[in-house]
Amino acid sequence: MTGDDLPAVHRLDRVLFPENAWSEEMLAGELADQPRTRHYVVAADPGGEIVGYAGLAAAGGQADVQTIGVRADRRKHGIGAALLTELLDEAVRRRAESVFLEVRADNDAAHRLYERFGFTRVGVRKRYYQPSGTDAIVMCRTLRDRPPIGFTRPE
Repeated sequence: MTGDDLPAVHRLDRVLFPENAWSEEMLAGELADQPRTRHYVVAADPGGEIVGYAGLAAAGGQADVQTIGVRADRRKHGIGAALLTELLDEAVRRRAESVFLEVRADNDAAHRLYERFGFTRVGVRKRYYQPSGTDAIVMCRTLRDRPPIGFTRPE
């Protein structure tokens, strides 16, 4: 994703998440941290129209899916899976040990996608999404085992 993509991504975000859409300024702020701690991608149809987008934050051995969205008429065509695959691949490139995300408790399709990719539920953030008060399910996927930390005794 580049700055040129922001207007289209922002329009799509407002359609997909009308109560929780990010402002164009928030999206620009995320892009400003590319590639240092952020990785944002778009999916476009053959005519170049953006039909999906996703973003990852990664630092200190942990990554977080910041957002992922696919236009309603393009769902069930593998776009969400392709976007998530790219985020996970980037997390591995950045040597993250795990990837976290929050997903609306009422978004069953997203739950199924994340579970298919090996994410498990690790918690709930009560009334996280406002103004609806919908809970967020916190999910995590381990990418690699954490190496031993500290001192070890020779045997």
